[in-house]
Amino acid sequence: MKKSKNFLLLVIALAVAMIISACGSGSESSDGEGSDSGDTGSSEKQIFNMVETAEIPTGDPALATDQASFIVFGQTIEGLYVLDENDKPVPAIADGEPEISEDGKEYTFKLREDAKWDNGDPVTANDFVYAWQRAVDPDTGSEYAYMFSGVIENAEAIISGDKDPEELSVEAVDDYTLKLTLEQPIEYLNSLLAFGTYLPLNEEFVEEKGDKFGTNSDNMLANGPFKLTEWDGSGLEWKYVKNDAYYDKENVSLDEVNVQVAKKPSTAVNLFETGEADRTAALSAEYAKQYKNHENASKFEELSSWYLKFNQERDGEDTPLANENIRKALAMAFDKESFTETVLSNGSVPSDGYVPKGLASNPETDEDFRDESGSLISKDVEKAKEYWEKGLEELGKDKITLDYLSDDTENAKTTSEYFKNQLESNLDGLTIELTNVPFKVRLDKTRKQNYDIVMHGWGPDYLDPMTFLDLFVTDGTNNETSYSNKEYDQLIEDAKEKYANDPEKRWETMLEAEKLLVQEDTVVAPIYQRGRITLIKPKVKGLVEHAFGPDYTLKNVTIEK
Repeated sequence: MKKSKNFLLLVIALAVAMIISACGSGSESSDGEGSDSGDTGSSEKQIFNMVETAEIPTGDPALATDQASFIVFGQTIEGLYVLDENDKPVPAIADGEPEISEDGKEYTFKLREDAKWDNGDPVTANDFVYAWQRAVDPDTGSEYAYMFSGVIENAEAIISGDKDPEELSVEAVDDYTLKLTLEQPIEYLNSLLAFGTYLPLNEEFVEEKGDKFGTNSDNMLANGPFKLTEWDGSGLEWKYVKNDAYYDKENVSLDEVNVQVAKKPSTAVNLFETGEADRTAALSAEYAKQYKNHENASKFEELSSWYLKFNQERDGEDTPLANENIRKALAMAFDKESFTETVLSNGSVPSDGYVPKGLASNPETDEDFRDESGSLISKDVEKAKEYWEKGLEELGKDKITLDYLSDDTENAKTTSEYFKNQLESNLDGLTIELTNVPFKVRLDKTRKQNYDIVMHGWGPDYLDPMTFLDLFVTDGTNNETSYSNKEYDQLIEDAKEKYANDPEKRWETMLEAEKLLVQEDTVVAPIYQRGRITLIKPKVKGLVEHAFGPDYTLKNVTIEK
């Protein structure tokens, strides 16, 4: 992305801010955690005060698509697997590793018999069967139902309405034996089973709550280290409290975690400096520069990819972004290096590709996917202008107005101004109108394709390039652009099915798919791979940050004297 010198001065003068993520669809604010001034000791409570930057959109794992919600599930609900400190999936509700059939398609899990929901009910195999059937049921409206497609046998037919949810190939053999059958062997299955949409649900509780399930903390149930409390469904404060029904509660030190949302970076830093928070949200540029060498600074490299997403159809009509040349022009008309250095300044790095570096390596050569795929689209103002003029001519226009959708945080507003300046300065006849709304509203407007351009972030749901690539198949629930290309759809299908047992050919197919998506069709315009700098008090020990899944887990946190 590109940026003018005058705007660079403006950015520096404003001392701006960074954008933060969500997962599957991320928030543009800063992520944050913080801890309290509680001391360790036999009689004193362990209290951790955190800062977050986005409200919780939903407490229903089947409906969640954002990082803020998945962070909550990471503290309150355990599935068959959870992530350890090295991001390796390890058994949780599963009692050890499963028995696997010779053809690699049938998995039989034994479940631990001491796992309970916080209402005292045991966690059983039926909780998984019910939750998974509910997730793929079209009546539920789960955008992440596709996570089962091509994985669990019959899922795709159920999602398309051709089979009933009860035909999903997952079975409760008895209360503590779960059997599932795959469409084909999947090498990353364990990391999939640690993902939020695969979490169990207590059928009686969910059915009793009906439409109210997941709308506030009173309508949620936990089986993990903590219970969510004091969340009213829309507020900017909530708590986690230790779950006494948790099977491993002896290894949970924290009694209480207080969370408040601070949309202004200055507020988060002030809370830290005054001792009201022991960990900030991710720091904006101004504070990242100020604190990057501070003794309390903590740096983390993420696997999240950030990009401009171009909507090709709105209200049943083609937008100017249905024109490939207009998309290419926009993707080449901004300076991503100056953006990451000056606006973010938090360890994020410019990216000319969609799949992030560090996610996966070639099964034969061990070369990183990003390195092997290379630079797919980069800043080139002269080429951008050529594409722009060609696109305008094809549309029969000499000027275009597009709206740019983003969050309402201070960081997101500054970023919006940056891209408005870059794009308008480099493309004659372009007007960018900014729409800044609360995070939850942005997710809804994006989902309904009520936007032209949106700054979008995606973090991996499992450790494989497919977690990024299959978002843009025709009519995919996270496509949200109306992009449709039969060749692309076929590449994704081949990588999932035809080459499921041919790792090298599957790898080559995914490389080809990324090139088509970004370089040839330019459905998205890559910007950066995110890093983050937070402030954390030295007395906070054991916080585990993750490269995928929930941003962090709190189970092992202790507050030292």
